[in-house]
Amino acid sequence: MDFVLLAKAAVMGVVEGLTEFLPISSTGHLILAGALLGFDDEKAKVFDIAIQTGAILAVIIVYWQKIRDTLVALPTQRSAQKFSLNVVIGFIPAVLLGLVLGKMIKEHLFTPAVVASTFIIGGFIILWAEKRPPSAVRVNDVDDMTWKDALKVGLVQCLAMVPGTSRSGATIIGGMLLGLSRKAATDFSFYLAIPTLIGAGVYSLIKERALLSMADLPMFAVGLFFSFVSAWLCVRWLLRYISTHSFVAFAWYRIAFGIVVLLTAWTGVVKWAG
Repeated sequence: MDFVLLAKAAVMGVVEGLTEFLPISSTGHLILAGALLGFDDEKAKVFDIAIQTGAILAVIIVYWQKIRDTLVALPTQRSAQKFSLNVVIGFIPAVLLGLVLGKMIKEHLFTPAVVASTFIIGGFIILWAEKRPPSAVRVNDVDDMTWKDALKVGLVQCLAMVPGTSRSGATIIGGMLLGLSRKAATDFSFYLAIPTLIGAGVYSLIKERALLSMADLPMFAVGLFFSFVSAWLCVRWLLRYISTHSFVAFAWYRIAFGIVVLLTAWTGVVKWAG
């Protein structure tokens, strides 16, 4: 058993779990961590997507009460049906756009200029969003969202296909700019992540199955485990954090990390091209 490889898988799992649900882009961090660890071949790219499933399991556990209640009430309660439909509506745009443009984006947008730009621009957008007056909030709970709100957030989620944007950042900050409270936007971002990231992981494993073998199972298992544990801790922390804090600290982190991306590309430490 290659313990060095398993150690790298564990580190990548932790990076995925800690960054997937914060508005700081897990993709950018995984590219950088993978390059520094020498864990950046084609199989590693499949691994990066597949271990998102571990992070999603953490979200399912944290939100299990709401998910269970919704499933139980789905056949009879209008509120449960409305919530479920909103998640589906929000999920559809990313699926359609991913199938149409996914390959092109991977081939042409994984460049240091694009990644750094989206990090930095995203940081300034967060600063702008956090300056909203309280009167701009019109939806305080996910159950109050309309299908139009869900569709708009789903369209904003498509921006996350550009590396460095951050899926959670796009949906949370986009939701806030569309009138959702910080709590409602964060909750809906997490619910929307469940079908989005599970779908992406399954699709990647099926599409790239020729690269994989049973010998890779321990590596994937370690990555999934550490992704799950770190994501569980991160999601629980973030829900407490946003109750008393804004996202301004993440904005400045994004701007600083964008500069790091440019430096690593300029020095040749990281190969950012897809």
